[in-house]
Amino acid sequence: MTSKADLVEERFSEVNCAQTVFSLYAKDLGIDEEMALKISSGFGGGMACAETCGAVTGSYMVIGMRHRHAVSGSEAKAATKLKVVEFNTKFTAEHGSLICKKLTGYDISKPAEAETAREIGVFKNKCPMFIKTACNLLEKNF
Repeated sequence: MTSKADLVEERFSEVNCAQTVFSLYAKDLGIDEEMALKISSGFGGGMACAETCGAVTGSYMVIGMRHRHAVSGSEAKAATKLKVVEFNTKFTAEHGSLICKKLTGYDISKPAEAETAREIGVFKNKCPMFIKTACNLLEKNF
């Protein structure tokens, strides 16, 4: 059986990091893949300001969708928040941060730094690793 992490390289070559994560889980979540791509389109590149990694924000979307019916009302909100905190802890333990510019070493919201990152292969060598970690965490824990 193919894991979501096995599909990252191909998908990420076409869309951003948040879109990659969220769209890979779209079918499992009962939503249209095209809709998932639209919803998550603004979250790549650390929400276009090199802040919270798109693989992380895409994972939050998956966690929210998976746990939206677990319990009702404020309990659902609290349960989802606990899952997000747990995800953050595990992702940070693996990579040291949740922040795009810290993970990549570049503030890709700045055109010159984005170009340098592209030239040295950050988007081909580092970003897929973060996306795969997010997918593996989602498959094992969330």
